[in-house]
Amino acid sequence: MTTRTIEKVTKPGTPHFVGDGFRVHNFIPGTSTMQRMDPFIMLDYNSKYNFPATNSPKGVGVHPHRGFETVTIAYKGRVEHNDSAGGGGVIGEGDVQWMTAASGVLHKEYHETEWSKTGGEFQMVQLWVNLPAKDKMSEPKYQAIVSKEISKIDLPNSAGAIEIIAGEYKGTKGAASTFSPINMFNLKLNKGGKTELSFPSNYTTAILMVEGEAIINGVTRAAEDHFIMFSNDGESFTVEAASDAIILVLSGEPLNEPIAAHGPFVMNTKEELVEAFQDFNTGKFGYLEG
Repeated sequence: MTTRTIEKVTKPGTPHFVGDGFRVHNFIPGTSTMQRMDPFIMLDYNSKYNFPATNSPKGVGVHPHRGFETVTIAYKGRVEHNDSAGGGGVIGEGDVQWMTAASGVLHKEYHETEWSKTGGEFQMVQLWVNLPAKDKMSEPKYQAIVSKEISKIDLPNSAGAIEIIAGEYKGTKGAASTFSPINMFNLKLNKGGKTELSFPSNYTTAILMVEGEAIINGVTRAAEDHFIMFSNDGESFTVEAASDAIILVLSGEPLNEPIAAHGPFVMNTKEELVEAFQDFNTGKFGYLEG
């Protein structure tokens, strides 16, 4: 099995606010193009940030999506979600919210009401996963994946554990259903813990250092809040924790289809984008109270 080398290490850029509730560093497409990171077409990372207490929950008001899935992973804090297809709920620490926008939904997401009253440390990842052309106009759906439903595998030698959100690790499958082959893990390593991960060489593969530091392939030090993109020149790579670490691991089979993206819509052609805007403007995405 050949080693997969590192293509790029990206430090967190200047953060910006999405709405007033998410202070994020953009890594995809900021690190590279949507085409290069296919099927992962957007990654916003809300690194640790302290929100003060408020009686008016912060967040993002009603907005549309079509053609992809949004995945929100909660590390600290709580978020409340509602969409025009009837999906919704609250995700807390360790939970995952997986919304398939597909043919189109309106949705909104805010800090959970009770959490907002006390405020505190907030840390989240939002990822957009592209849908194959044949599935872009399928029915929207919503997966609320709570922490206890996520498979957790202990690693040998007390190295730590792997939480399998989607995909498969050594025969254990993740909780999320996906439209194309996607592996999404939380790798939790104890200081000095080491493991090897392997994915098909053609899979787009990257890691986000959510907590702590690690040594990749015995050479490259990956610092907290950094994003590491791998080349497609091998299958396996090693991760050794220089401190207790939490690492989001992403690896997915590229769709290798045309990408036409504008704002909240990701389709295959410009004509489909025009249609998406028309459908949104004529109310075909349903109704959601602001």
